[in-house]
Amino acid sequence: MTKALNLINITLEYPDGLGTVTALDEVNVSVGAGEILSLVGPSGSGKSSLLAVASTLIRPTSGLVLLDGVDVTALSDAELTTLRRDEIGIIFQQPNLLPSLTAVEQLIVAEHLRGESPRKSKPRAMELLDVVGLTESANRRPHQLSGGQRQRVNIARALMGNPTALLVDEPTAALDHERSEAIVKLLAKITREFDVATVMVTHDTEFVPLTDGVASMRDGRLSASIAA
Repeated sequence: MTKALNLINITLEYPDGLGTVTALDEVNVSVGAGEILSLVGPSGSGKSSLLAVASTLIRPTSGLVLLDGVDVTALSDAELTTLRRDEIGIIFQQPNLLPSLTAVEQLIVAEHLRGESPRKSKPRAMELLDVVGLTESANRRPHQLSGGQRQRVNIARALMGNPTALLVDEPTAALDHERSEAIVKLLAKITREFDVATVMVTHDTEFVPLTDGVASMRDGRLSASIAA
């Protein structure tokens, strides 16, 4: 089955005093396998809320989230935990690497949570570090890596489970222009090579042309969705 992420008529409401706040208002997003979509918009527009719903961290008030054609909004909390572990790669703005572990150990620990032994996980971890250009830094700890290198470890770690979707939150926020461009190019390359559906929230609109499309959010609505 083709990997794909589809959000259909997603509405997300929060209680606010005696009323409600609509964070997402009937949003529709579709990202195919091997495609990377940039999600842009001002602060408070709903970008982070959309990413949280897509990653199943928050259940929408209404609408469907389809992953590989499966309605994940119908799953139990336990099933969603397994789904996030096995099918969704989440790349946060901050890598949140464990300071005592080397780059390769960061990936091995992630796979250990899926029940794999370190011996079986290490070849895959080294393969992914090579993909992100960090073979020579495999045995370095976070304090020995640059900001761009730490983000590359973060990306490699998200790929350990061979996910269906990659959900990326402001991956270049703490990086300079050169490293930011390199990270977005790497994400686009990985999206194609690993055949994943990628959504990248970004404020760096200058890098949008490096992706396959752009969706613009404002006031909880998707105001535009066009090819890049």
